[in-house]
Amino acid sequence: MIIEATVIGILCYLGALGTPWLLGISGGWYLITRPLVSGMLVGLVLGDIKTGIMIGVAVQAVYIAMVTPGGSMPADLNFVAWPAIALGILSGKGPEVAVALAATIGIAGTILFNILLVLNSFWNHRADNALERGDERGIYLNSAVWPQVTSFLLRFIPTFIAVYFGAQYISGFMDSLPKVVLSTMNVLGGILPAVGIAILLKQIIKDYTMLIYFLVGFVCIVFLKLNMVALVIVGALLSLIHYNYKPEAPQTRTSATVADDEDEF
Repeated sequence: MIIEATVIGILCYLGALGTPWLLGISGGWYLITRPLVSGMLVGLVLGDIKTGIMIGVAVQAVYIAMVTPGGSMPADLNFVAWPAIALGILSGKGPEVAVALAATIGIAGTILFNILLVLNSFWNHRADNALERGDERGIYLNSAVWPQVTSFLLRFIPTFIAVYFGAQYISGFMDSLPKVVLSTMNVLGGILPAVGIAILLKQIIKDYTMLIYFLVGFVCIVFLKLNMVALVIVGALLSLIHYNYKPEAPQTRTSATVADDEDEF
């Protein structure tokens, strides 16, 4: 389990916000740190890809609408994507319990994220001092090297500890919990993905009549049992109908009225 914990810890660092090694944040934060992708990778490392993908899909639905405006992070998606999903797989309690674990660990991860920001301010201050002295090596170390070392330690160590020791104790710990707690976690884990989708719909839907298309997709999946390929075709046809046959907005005649008034003079 040491190798598995080490690999997941390294992936946690590579997917962190501010890590430059995987095409900047494009390949890290916006690719492998998406729970849908990290769930597959964690499942591959732990030898249970199917469970990893199932948990990743459920967790992705919770955080599908999460944004980080101005560095404000309501939950650290990096810890959600790696140690939380790993513990969810190791617990063996299903996606619902894994979602509840991920939400808890993600909120707790903001503490480490804020610590990282404080330490980066310290390195920035040292880089400013090195700039005043004309110390090029000091500028490089304090602006590029030490911040990445700090980020690696704050990502790798907690993830390694959680996965390595969690593999031994998480299953027994979950079994020792009262049934009421497990039932509550199952209920919350089932509700949270719906909350994430609702937040996403709130952000992207400006006209409530557009909810009709969402309900059509829901009916196609739940009642008609269509697969994703068929659903994509239905969605493409609906979008074509909507944009080709929607009523045109009334055109303003302000410019024409002004021109007529000028002709009268």
